[in-house]
Amino acid sequence: MTKRQSKSKRPANKPANSRAKQQTTQELELFDRFTVLPIAAEFNSRAIIYLTLAGTLVSTISFGSLPPFFMVLVVFCLIYPLAARYFSLPLRHRYPKHVGYGLVIFDAFFTGAMISAMGAPIEPSILILIMANASFIVIGQTTAYLLCLIFFAAGAAIVYHLHPTFERVEASLITILIAGFGTGMYVAITAYYTNQSARRLKAARLEMYKQNEKYRTLSRKLSKYLSPQVWENIFRGKQDVKLETKRKRLVIFFSDIKGFSQLSEQMEAEALTALINTYLTEMSKIVMKHGGTIDKFIGDAIMVFFGDPETKGVKKDAEACVAMAIEMRKHMKVLRQRWKAQGIQHPLEIRMGINTGYCTVGNFGAETRMDYTLLGKEVNLASRLESSADSGEILISYETYSLVQDRILCREKGQIKAKGFSRPIPVYQVVDFRKDLGARRSFTELDLEGFSMSLDMEKVKDYEKDRILDTLEKVKTSLIQKNITG
Repeated sequence: MTKRQSKSKRPANKPANSRAKQQTTQELELFDRFTVLPIAAEFNSRAIIYLTLAGTLVSTISFGSLPPFFMVLVVFCLIYPLAARYFSLPLRHRYPKHVGYGLVIFDAFFTGAMISAMGAPIEPSILILIMANASFIVIGQTTAYLLCLIFFAAGAAIVYHLHPTFERVEASLITILIAGFGTGMYVAITAYYTNQSARRLKAARLEMYKQNEKYRTLSRKLSKYLSPQVWENIFRGKQDVKLETKRKRLVIFFSDIKGFSQLSEQMEAEALTALINTYLTEMSKIVMKHGGTIDKFIGDAIMVFFGDPETKGVKKDAEACVAMAIEMRKHMKVLRQRWKAQGIQHPLEIRMGINTGYCTVGNFGAETRMDYTLLGKEVNLASRLESSADSGEILISYETYSLVQDRILCREKGQIKAKGFSRPIPVYQVVDFRKDLGARRSFTELDLEGFSMSLDMEKVKDYEKDRILDTLEKVKTSLIQKNITG
């Protein structure tokens, strides 16, 4: 590696190191913020217990109940709390739980040993045991609490075994007063730190609530830039935000307003913006009602797909997409009346194209800027169908027609030549749901093996009626006269 290369890499490392140091600092600040108070409370509580033990030991020694060499334990009781805090604090950053458990277990063992060594005087033993038991309970786990009791009993048992001539002694008044004073101080210190912890916890909860509200508000704002289905999957952890794609059979929808370019030349920018925003808002509501995923808005054009991130099956996805298109077409009548009242005389019509096929769907772009969309020739065909449609017309491909024909009436419209496709594409025009046609049905079709008929009354010319009737009469006569078997 050359010097120039090595120099060019140094600036790249510095921000990474800086970010790492900043993260470490934040973690330490967070650790200190929420653990300094419990550590201080633990240290002061331990110090009071050991000072109480030291005081009762001195009192017991002074009255001759213990030999003078037990003064060594008095010195230990005075030094140990400070030494434990000093030497254990660095380890708490890495092993906070283990260090805390270890110290409390040692406290349990030592306290049991000292009570046994002093001859287990009733009043001081009860008071010291109250303090020790409170320290055990603070651990917060039943297993750890039981372990502390076991070590407490073990300490007492070991000392009793080393001194088989054990005799219970009566505590002097001064010993009881020392133990009582220590217990009182312990309760006061514990109450103080409990109050401080409660206040900190309340402040932390309030701060957390404010942060959550801030993130919720930000989340709601950012969700406007993504399809709700995609956003929900990301938010729930079902979908990762990384460059990856998959192949899926989808139903693709395109629409735009025919004549919108001419209208944009006649209207002021503010009025045109209000019009297009109203149109897109109304159409988006219909898309969401039918479960479509909005891919993008391109001016007045809308791109929607069904079948991802969630699908009900390609047939139901196709039916939902066509149902959406039919409702959009009907809703345009409402919008045209609204626009007419606003002085827009030029009638605006929507045209739509729908295709079904396998596409590549997922996150495209760069690591820093992604777009959840789909690619493939089936997408292009849906766009070509939309551009080939007339005003108010919904054109669908044969693949879509085959999925919806049993519920939705469609008319065959021949073939179109689409750019990028070598062969002509058969297309179908969506009429309406069969159940909604009723007695006003103008389209009749029957497709059987050996017989096929398609009659569109709206397209029949007057001069063709006689010819059609003659044909039907001949077919009727042939069917009556022919002896059909099978």
